[in-house]
Amino acid sequence: MSFKKNLLKKIRINTLAEVVLNSLGSPDSGKKLDKNAMRGLLEIRGFVHSKERDLDLYTQPDDRGQQRVMVLGNELAFFRTTMEDVALRRSPTVKEMISIRNAIKILNDKDIVISKGADTLQMIQQECLDMLDLSFEEADLDGIVQDGAASLKNNYSEGVMETLSLFAELLEYQIPPRGMTIPHYHILGAASPKGAGDLRFGPMAVYGMVQNDLIFIDEQVSIGNRQEIERIEGIIKGKSKASCEGPDVFNELKDRVMKM
Repeated sequence: MSFKKNLLKKIRINTLAEVVLNSLGSPDSGKKLDKNAMRGLLEIRGFVHSKERDLDLYTQPDDRGQQRVMVLGNELAFFRTTMEDVALRRSPTVKEMISIRNAIKILNDKDIVISKGADTLQMIQQECLDMLDLSFEEADLDGIVQDGAASLKNNYSEGVMETLSLFAELLEYQIPPRGMTIPHYHILGAASPKGAGDLRFGPMAVYGMVQNDLIFIDEQVSIGNRQEIERIEGIIKGKSKASCEGPDVFNELKDRVMKM
């Protein structure tokens, strides 16, 4: 698989994991696990789906030759045991509950549990990422630049934004905080770490989805300074000159990746 495809897959994995994380909650929180997003991660990792009683189970052999079993539910419980054992503990019949030995198993899963909740999600996410070869050479970046330039030339906004997302992943760029967003403009840039006193944003790439124009602004602005933000908005709307524009923006982003 090419570097570009692996990088797109990394973005998808992290996006799915974020969706799942935001859907996790305590039993009384009212939140429900986003099962579709979690299924996506499990399929990427190679888990096999099966239905046991009323349970959605995902299984995979582990590196010890044993079986890992995950119950797809709000608890995100992950076990090292058999599907039959999980079915007994998670969906027992009345007959099974009569047995004292079974009752002990049903009430206590510490002997088989691997993880639950966010810990399970983090484990699966990392295993998915570990499957990817994200090493690259300059030629790989050149290919991404060419794809982006062709998309821009052909007014293919999805292709332009995909290329920007790839460079954003490599440069750790993100969308701007509230107060810097502009309708119909896709903005990605460097942001100061959370917890920093003066929140700053920039440099940034800006794509106008309606006009199909792309610019790069090699400046950093204070999020709390309305005057600075208005000046950046003026550059975005063409009132002042940007650092570079058009397909040159992709080359600028590539050069910044190579310098890292």
